[in-house]
Amino acid sequence: MRRIAGHGRRKPAGSPGGGPTRRGLLRLAAAAGAVAAAGAAGPAFGHGKDSALPGAAKGRPPVTGPLAGQDFARLPISEKKVALTFDCGSSPDGVDKVLAALEAHALPATFFMTGRFASDHAEAARRIGRAYPVGNHSLTHPEFPKLTHDERVRELRAADRSIERAIGRAPAPLFRFPFGAVDRQCTDEVNAEGYVCVRWTVDTVGWKGAAAGATTDTVIARVMEALTPGAIVLMHVGRTSTADPSTVDATALPHLIEAIDGQGYDYTSLAPLIG
Repeated sequence: MRRIAGHGRRKPAGSPGGGPTRRGLLRLAAAAGAVAAAGAAGPAFGHGKDSALPGAAKGRPPVTGPLAGQDFARLPISEKKVALTFDCGSSPDGVDKVLAALEAHALPATFFMTGRFASDHAEAARRIGRAYPVGNHSLTHPEFPKLTHDERVRELRAADRSIERAIGRAPAPLFRFPFGAVDRQCTDEVNAEGYVCVRWTVDTVGWKGAAAGATTDTVIARVMEALTPGAIVLMHVGRTSTADPSTVDATALPHLIEAIDGQGYDYTSLAPLIG
């Protein structure tokens, strides 16, 4: 049976397939108000093109009302809970370690996956999708403000279809902008495709790799400095350079969990808060 990780430990939550409901989204909007976008840019990935413009996901209404125009950098909660999120856009080299650490502690998490990752690493994508909500992270990880409207729509829809083929269901209606690169027009277009935009409170920058000085200690230090109720932690499941085989985030994760536990925090995925 598929387990969708939710609030706290060993508690299922979220709508079927790990996706939030529209009623839940409105509840989030009422609680959140206007949460300012924040954070730093992420790592570089390849950029490709699709010649076809595939159809949008079936039955996904546009995001309207207070949720529209937002790129959520923190969850609107007062409880001492954090959301662990993992971007899947390059290699799957750290997937085994990430899933093992989450499973060992029965923790919820949310993954943001590119369409290319889903197609190139379908087995890893399926393993992730069996247990956790998976959001859209574009097809090829381009900078959205540099694309045309049609190119942005193509990135969203092609990724949606690729992820669905890999994990066996449509992705959760959550989107993370590649590199954190965004403007209001991009947000509006993503909302029109039915996605709520989710940023991060803190980027561990483990994606830089050991060769660039990223270590378990630097990962923990960055998160501890930004730790706050509702914090969204950005990590990555793999390496981003063929020259550096390290998977710093995956290696650091068990130790980061211990550090967060030591501050009296619990965990939540993004989906249960809006489901």
